[in-house]
Amino acid sequence: MPERDAQAGTEVDGRRRPCDQVRVRVPATSANLGPGFDTFGLALTLYDDLVVTPGGSGIVVQVTGEGENDVPLDETHLVVRAIRHGLEALGAPMPGFTLRCENRIPHGRGLGSSSAAIVGGLAVAYALAGVPLDRDRVVVLANELEGHPDNVAAAALGGFTIAWTGSGASDGSSGGRAIKLKPAGEIGAIAYVPDNRVLTKEARGLLPGVVSHTDAAANAGKAALLVAALTGYPELLLTATEDRLHQEYREPAMPESLALVHKLRGSGLAAIISGAGPTVAVLAQPDGKTAGQSAGAGGRAASFRSVPEAPDGWTRHELGIDPVGVQVWSMEAG
Repeated sequence: MPERDAQAGTEVDGRRRPCDQVRVRVPATSANLGPGFDTFGLALTLYDDLVVTPGGSGIVVQVTGEGENDVPLDETHLVVRAIRHGLEALGAPMPGFTLRCENRIPHGRGLGSSSAAIVGGLAVAYALAGVPLDRDRVVVLANELEGHPDNVAAAALGGFTIAWTGSGASDGSSGGRAIKLKPAGEIGAIAYVPDNRVLTKEARGLLPGVVSHTDAAANAGKAALLVAALTGYPELLLTATEDRLHQEYREPAMPESLALVHKLRGSGLAAIISGAGPTVAVLAQPDGKTAGQSAGAGGRAASFRSVPEAPDGWTRHELGIDPVGVQVWSMEAG
């Protein structure tokens, strides 16, 4: 049973050939990164794996790991909904199948678990339909389900992504769009994950409808600086991750997280709320790497060694930046 990259398609003699099994790996993501609210995303080396085996007339869902006792095991499961959405967009029928989810991305913690489910499900749909994976269209389709493209863009494309909504395609269509940039090789992330969850809807509900021009201008400048910091000037990460638009407003939902951000930043570490929280992420360089310095910058990015252990009740993950995004393999008989 040879294994083939699903991006190569499953077409035989001009006809679509159904695959016997689809395997998908999709990364966790951190969005916002401080000032890049609903815009910036970073793919991280923590993964959920999906295995789909077509057959039968119904849907069977099996989940191990994160969320195994909390998520639905029927057609309302988010991965199944994303598979259906993708197949409808591709004009392909929905087959019966068994879905096995091996989850490692914590749920409700700000590391893109829902985006991983959506992007993973859409990638499965492409493989089931025998269509080469179109990552840009996956961002569009995923945004339709997620409602904002920052996490889904990073999960689909990998690396450091800048996402937006509206026109931007060559055909004039609108929706979720993104570009991918290559982050500096010496940057990674430490994620501090607490036991408690915060729903994205709850965190977004704390944001004001209007902010001051001063705060908006400050964030625009820091967001621009963060692009430079992530792609070549990591010594600027502490300054570039300052935020005035969303993190402090969310403190009532995650006071311990904001306290940890303030403590870490006071120690010179580029700490942020990851996505809608409550995970705290520190952008730093893995031990043994040397951060480049720009002329006159005089700084140096923090290393993993300088980032403290997790507080009691929290879990600490040392993560690199995933360069690829979602990966898909199909397996066929013969």
